[in-house]
Amino acid sequence: MAATQDILLKLILSLVIGGALGAEREYRSKSAGFRTITLICLGATIFTIFSQIIGGSSNPDRIASNIVTGIGFVGAGVIFKGDSTSKVNGITTAAMIWVTAALGVAIGAGYLLIAGITTLMILVVLFAFSLVEERIDSFNQLRNYRIVCPFENETLHRYETLFKSHHLRFKRTRQGKSAENLLTGEWLVQGSEKNHRHVIHELMRDPTVRELEF
Repeated sequence: MAATQDILLKLILSLVIGGALGAEREYRSKSAGFRTITLICLGATIFTIFSQIIGGSSNPDRIASNIVTGIGFVGAGVIFKGDSTSKVNGITTAAMIWVTAALGVAIGAGYLLIAGITTLMILVVLFAFSLVEERIDSFNQLRNYRIVCPFENETLHRYETLFKSHHLRFKRTRQGKSAENLLTGEWLVQGSEKNHRHVIHELMRDPTVRELEF
């Protein structure tokens, strides 16, 4: 009976911790949300519990040791390339899946206090650190600019001069000319949010710019 009560306590704690972390992902509308993260935590917990029961004292990690390998496939499924050539989405959610599985293993192994403290630390990283990240991003943003304009000699260099005048670093990634005599240029541009705003404002007022993406 005591063993059953201990298992139930671990499963309840796993449900609470997985639910708390999953709620954060659900709040941010991520691909792995409330139910997924909760199930991952519960699954890792029960795998660890039965690994100890089946393996006994001689080989208690016979099942739990495969959790790290298995969870990697789940995490890889939420990582995908964004529209921007420089952006990959889902990295944080994949890391959340990985650390949630680790918490499930900790709970299943009986390290309940450590699992609880680690959960609080994770929530601090997710909420408090996001404010720091936003602050850093305002000073250094990487954007993908796409400009379409009528074909003229030195046209693209004119936009690059504009980037330089606003202290933005850039790299031309693509250029091409269409049958309609339109020139397309794409750049990876890096700099502060304020400088990006100034450049975008000037480009939007430029009558020669037919299309603008940023």
